[in-house]
Amino acid sequence: MKRLLSIELQKIWLNKASRTLTLAYFVLLSFIALIASIKFEIGNIHFQVAEMGIFNFPYIWHFDTYVAAFLKLFLAIVIVSMMANEYSYGTLKQNLIDGLSKKEFILSKFLTIVFFSLCSTIFVFVLTLILGYSFSSYTEIGIVFSDLEYLLAFFVKLVGFFSFCLFLGILVKRSAFALGFLLIWNIVEGILKTILNFSIFPEGKTASYITQLFPLESMANLIVEPFTRTSIAKTIGTQMGVENLKDYSVHFSSILIVLCWAFLFIFLSYKTLKNRDL
Repeated sequence: MKRLLSIELQKIWLNKASRTLTLAYFVLLSFIALIASIKFEIGNIHFQVAEMGIFNFPYIWHFDTYVAAFLKLFLAIVIVSMMANEYSYGTLKQNLIDGLSKKEFILSKFLTIVFFSLCSTIFVFVLTLILGYSFSSYTEIGIVFSDLEYLLAFFVKLVGFFSFCLFLGILVKRSAFALGFLLIWNIVEGILKTILNFSIFPEGKTASYITQLFPLESMANLIVEPFTRTSIAKTIGTQMGVENLKDYSVHFSSILIVLCWAFLFIFLSYKTLKNRDL
């Protein structure tokens, strides 16, 4: 496995575009820290984002993983391009000629996905600890290391999303078309979700039970938006008489659904490659 992962990492590092995107991804993750320096001045009212409590433990685990997940598109481009380059440069055929089986080839791609997802999770973990200890009002160990399930959800979300991107890269062969297909799929899910919620099942939770099984929707459900969870949002809601009943926790069922999709995408990637005449 170490050999397979080493082969893929060398391919990415030797490709200037992939190397640049990968480095840009981790640099942009670091920019989450800049949110703390944002200041607002409204008339005589002056306040800093860090003072709003978004960097308090344990809430910061939720906030950072949610924001960091938006940057996954950078690595998604790397994953898709990684597959497209295999066809463009003929390295796929050469790897197979050199003795690498199609099963090992897909395994090497999956190991790369897990590696990037794990590195991203560790990076966010360290960054969150630094920000939390710098700005949080609560630094007791029990509070600091509660809600770590958001890190697990973040890791699973990346694995699922990158597995989908790998499948599209193998299926379409061209990175631009693969990313375009990803966008179209996202739009299709949005349309189906709207139809189910407002036309077919306007009442009850039937629509949400169905849409939670959609690939991208299931990944989005892993980490619910954290902004309405802040004390300021709750105060405004209370003053307006709006009761917030949203569930912000990470559910095992959501993790299981995404893992099933990840397995399916890797399996389909292997089947597609196995049945394709190279």
